[in-house]
Amino acid sequence: MHSTVEDSLPVSDGRRLDVRVSGPDHGDVLLYHHGTPGAVAPIRTIERHVHDRGLRLVTTSRPGYGGSTRRPGRRVVDVVDDSAAVLAWLGADRCVVAGWSGGGPHALACAARLTGVLGVLVIAGVGPYGADLDFLDGMGEGNIDEFAAALEGEDALRRYFELDVERFRHITAAQIIASLASVLPDVDRAVLSGEVGDDLSTQFHAAFASGVDGVVDDDLAFTRPWGFDLAEVTVPAMIWQGDRDLMVPFAHGEWLTRALPHARAHLEVGEGHLSLAIGSFTRMLDELVTHL
Repeated sequence: MHSTVEDSLPVSDGRRLDVRVSGPDHGDVLLYHHGTPGAVAPIRTIERHVHDRGLRLVTTSRPGYGGSTRRPGRRVVDVVDDSAAVLAWLGADRCVVAGWSGGGPHALACAARLTGVLGVLVIAGVGPYGADLDFLDGMGEGNIDEFAAALEGEDALRRYFELDVERFRHITAAQIIASLASVLPDVDRAVLSGEVGDDLSTQFHAAFASGVDGVVDDDLAFTRPWGFDLAEVTVPAMIWQGDRDLMVPFAHGEWLTRALPHARAHLEVGEGHLSLAIGSFTRMLDELVTHL
């Protein structure tokens, strides 16, 4: 039997966490970490592929997004405590984890520190700032401006996002293409049509429903120490990256592949940030479920 549950889960420090669970009631768990910005609102094509493989898709809105209480100063590694609370609530003692874009570091944190993780999938995941990686090289202008603000500090980053927060709460797929023109190659623009475009715009609406705290805290966390060492990731790690990606450049996937002890790289020619995730997701899942 398949079901969908959305709830607001209390966690140990008094915060609440948005959670969405969908799929077969007793299926193994795929703990999925959304991108930046993002929330529990589903990408339906991804959700269907997960269900088709007998998995439950479990997603949370990170603190500050949607209805999830902000956790000021959060580090990437702090996602582990929230993820452990979700698994305990589900009664699950094992899972695989995945993260797209800004979700990539959070998936890796779970692979490093969360008990019961059997494998991790990173889709166009951002690498760490301050490592031997030219973090901004190859990014489109919009992302360079965004991370320049992040490096100035919280006040500058908050001003950067608050200029457009009302538009983000109501943005359409066509408006996403226009506003993110500098970071969307043609292969990614082609994905933003029909259902996928509608779902991504819905993600924006949910992400900014409570303001800009979520995206501000994500970007600050990416540009500061993550709180764990990638050498701690001892489970199989599948790294997928497109060479036309202008949001998270190809070099990030190459760097993560070198840094992770058990990485398997899929560095795809001709793919962007969105086209890779949507077009290759079935291949990614087929590899990931072998570790269950």
